[in-house]
Amino acid sequence: MAVPFTSAAAAYANAAVQGLKPGMKTPAEEGESFGDLLRHAAEESIDTMKLGEQKSIEGIVGKADLADVVTAVSNAEVTLQAVVNVRDRVITAYQEILRMPI
Repeated sequence: MAVPFTSAAAAYANAAVQGLKPGMKTPAEEGESFGDLLRHAAEESIDTMKLGEQKSIEGIVGKADLADVVTAVSNAEVTLQAVVNVRDRVITAYQEILRMPI
């Protein structure tokens, strides 16, 4: 569906005049930047991995329930797989950027 240029320009102008609706926030007001989001995700991943290791050690010593150990190790494994997948996608995106003509 083709949209005429004048209609698109009018829609953008109308949106600029109306501004934000009550309850809407600008990205600056949201409080968390992309870097903060990445840092928070990395910290949560590290905490999950540490918990898996801690529960494994407690299971070996006999202080933890087997179900807790399995749950913690499974969560750590899923977290590690997610981190590796994100890393692979970042590397792929970086390589594609390098191949772009200047």
